[in-house]
Amino acid sequence: MLLSMQDISKAFSGVAALRSASLSIAEGEVMALVGQNGAGKSTLIKILTGAYQRDTGLIRLEGEDVVFATPGQSQARGIATIYQEINLAPQRSVAENIYLSREPKTRFGLLDRRAMRDGAAAVLKTFNLDIDVDLPVAHFSAATRQMIAIARAVTQKARLVIMDEPTSSLDEREVAILFQTIRTLKKNGVAVLFIGHRLDELYEICDRVTIMRDGQTVAESAMADMPKMELVRHMLGKELAAFEAIARDGGSEAKPVRLLADGVGSGVRVRDVSLTVREGEISGLAGLLGSGRTETARILFGVDRLQSGAIRVDGRERDYNEPADAIADGIGLVSEDRKIDGIIPDMSIRENMTLALLPKLKKAGIVDRARQQEIVTHYIKALGVKCASPDQPIKELSGGNQQKVLLARWLCTDPRILIIDEPTRGIDIGAKAEILKLLRRLADEGLSVLMISSELEELLAAADHVTVLSDGRSVAALKRNELSETALLAAMAHQVN
Repeated sequence: MLLSMQDISKAFSGVAALRSASLSIAEGEVMALVGQNGAGKSTLIKILTGAYQRDTGLIRLEGEDVVFATPGQSQARGIATIYQEINLAPQRSVAENIYLSREPKTRFGLLDRRAMRDGAAAVLKTFNLDIDVDLPVAHFSAATRQMIAIARAVTQKARLVIMDEPTSSLDEREVAILFQTIRTLKKNGVAVLFIGHRLDELYEICDRVTIMRDGQTVAESAMADMPKMELVRHMLGKELAAFEAIARDGGSEAKPVRLLADGVGSGVRVRDVSLTVREGEISGLAGLLGSGRTETARILFGVDRLQSGAIRVDGRERDYNEPADAIADGIGLVSEDRKIDGIIPDMSIRENMTLALLPKLKKAGIVDRARQQEIVTHYIKALGVKCASPDQPIKELSGGNQQKVLLARWLCTDPRILIIDEPTRGIDIGAKAEILKLLRRLADEGLSVLMISSELEELLAAADHVTVLSDGRSVAALKRNELSETALLAAMAHQVN
């Protein structure tokens, strides 16, 4: 066995990120590492590469117990990492990037450019890549830049190459080039740890799979012995107790369509998404990590530009240049990561809640504090936000109460459509049910809700219908009477009739 990680645990400020996680890779093996956001994949890799130090556990490399204090120490032992955002110097040549910090010298101590060019061309030729190594890296496509990064790893005599989401920005032709390179690495005895989420790609290129959930390794298997449905089931798990169903029985086809996406596409992450959100309903949007859920929300809200297809709001075609256009059209977005894209932690509840409403609260450039306070008091009471006062810093609230403040931020703008991405992430189980019931109440009052969730139980409990995405495409549209765990899992695994 080339690498063995056993019983790896890691906590940050008392919060467990890894709990007795494990990973093993043999020489010349392509191992898939999969899991949803927060599963612990990144923390495990950072411990392996020396960026983090483990609290407990054992790492054995080629039969020897190792402790890497820095990334440099792991690289010296033959572990190379190619990140999703390829770490190359774009204005330097291909040859310079391949030999960066290891430049060959002449006997006089000068840079040997000929040896560098010849060596770079030779290693790239082993991957059937014939390019001008004197050109800047920025001149080449994303796939070629990945080949260059892999070539740099090979010249460092890497025994294990870690690839983090290597196909996320590649087209089909470029993916084929990358996979041929991985097969060449495998043939030469180099192991590859492939962190990815596109199931078809995993089954095409990987020998085995390690599945993580909630900081633990929950399954390890040969790819051939792991059906897609079972892989998805392991990834999603059963975090929540069964919710009381709060969605309405029956269809909602008679209700007016508020938001329609028809063949929407932008870049490689959203290719062909169609969905419908009607007045007074909760429309679910499901899919595995990397399926294009959040990217679709960004297009609908004007963060990313629409490149293909059409968006219609109340029957009128829309092409938003920026979020302000979507907000003016009555659309609000509660983002997936409230700590990064949502709250401003050192500002008060009052300031956070009225952030999107400030343009309407100003008179001659001065905020109408009386009106602001009236709105904040109303929504604290209406949504049941538990706080000491409106001037309390939002960072002092629980996750569930922070989420309520973000909901209020958009509700006070009187939206017609609310897009909410992972509404219950990072909050306790009791607060999760409370948030879902709140969304149901808002829908019953006429709000159109697009709820993006990776939690099957949330979708089954709250959604009036669900659109399922896979690899940036809508692959299923399930009505309320068609919704079941089996149907959702099958659609997520892209096993749709």
